[in-house]
Amino acid sequence: MENGAAEGGLRQRLVAAAIALLDQGGGDGVTLRALAKATGVSAMAPYRHFADKAALLGAVAEAGFAMLAEALARADAADSPRAALVAQGVAYFHFAQARPALFRLMFRGEPGCEMPPGRYGEAFEILSRRVASLACRDPATATMAAWGTVHGLATLALDGKLPAADAPIAAALALLADGIAGDQGRSG
Repeated sequence: MENGAAEGGLRQRLVAAAIALLDQGGGDGVTLRALAKATGVSAMAPYRHFADKAALLGAVAEAGFAMLAEALARADAADSPRAALVAQGVAYFHFAQARPALFRLMFRGEPGCEMPPGRYGEAFEILSRRVASLACRDPATATMAAWGTVHGLATLALDGKLPAADAPIAAALALLADGIAGDQGRSG
């Protein structure tokens, strides 16, 4: 294995270890020193890949968006466009509930590692394409409404303000899909 490939492997291991630390206890335990220990490398090794904690957390957020995109792509395979939009929303909701610290990092960020919307990548594109396949008019506004709705539901559930139950979430998302689809939604 070339040294460059080994270095890329370490970067991926550090990001994976940071996600595991987030899953275990939130963002406070994610430090470059803790990652060095968790991955069995020297305390200085993570600094070859990340200038500081903000750079590391930015890479973790990008990895989170890639994971979310995978979940949305799987959900997008539902039978009809309307069902695919609802399935995407439920997948988004499940992602947030399964990985709350990562989810919050992805959207809120930490000082110095905030992600602009343009960096949301394929996850946002998958949603946009599905909404455009349903929207009679103004797909950009419909995409914003879909994203805002599912993100709000996920955040409210994380904050304990809504039950984290699939049935009411899917029902709310079905109403949204019907509204986006207009007359088209009642046939698909």
